[in-house]
Amino acid sequence: MPDSIEKLAVTIGNRLKRLEWKLVTAESCTGGRLAAAITAIPGSSDWFDRGFITYSNASKEEMLGVCHATLNRFGAVSEQAVFEMAMGALTRSRAQISLATTGIAGPGGGSADKPVGTVWIGWHHARGGSGSLVRAFPGSREHIRTLTVRTALESLLRFIEL
Repeated sequence: MPDSIEKLAVTIGNRLKRLEWKLVTAESCTGGRLAAAITAIPGSSDWFDRGFITYSNASKEEMLGVCHATLNRFGAVSEQAVFEMAMGALTRSRAQISLATTGIAGPGGGSADKPVGTVWIGWHHARGGSGSLVRAFPGSREHIRTLTVRTALESLLRFIEL
């Protein structure tokens, strides 16, 4: 795990612990790497509740309550899907804040509208604040997944600091 990811996770953990908040993750393209980065930190059980790995559309619907209509209309790699993933994870956990990722890590699976490297990251707080961002990451599958984890943690940290 690159130092920057570890440092981000430690900083997030310290802030969440101070706020007495727990985090839940909902991951697709990162396949559990986000939760792994978080749980690599000693004491993360104080601030991490659970993680959902919802790689298939069916798992997004079943485990997180993502609407079938959302997936059909916008696709799994969309702002609408990542928002519903973040909301669903929050409502199906004991956490106060959620972080979700969905994207196309490649090497296949891309399209003209959503090329390989397209990633959506979303977050939501139980008191109503939320946000999302889209990125077009270059490189290999491994590189895209690493950049997604780093960017997700950076985004969450900015959101917590507001």
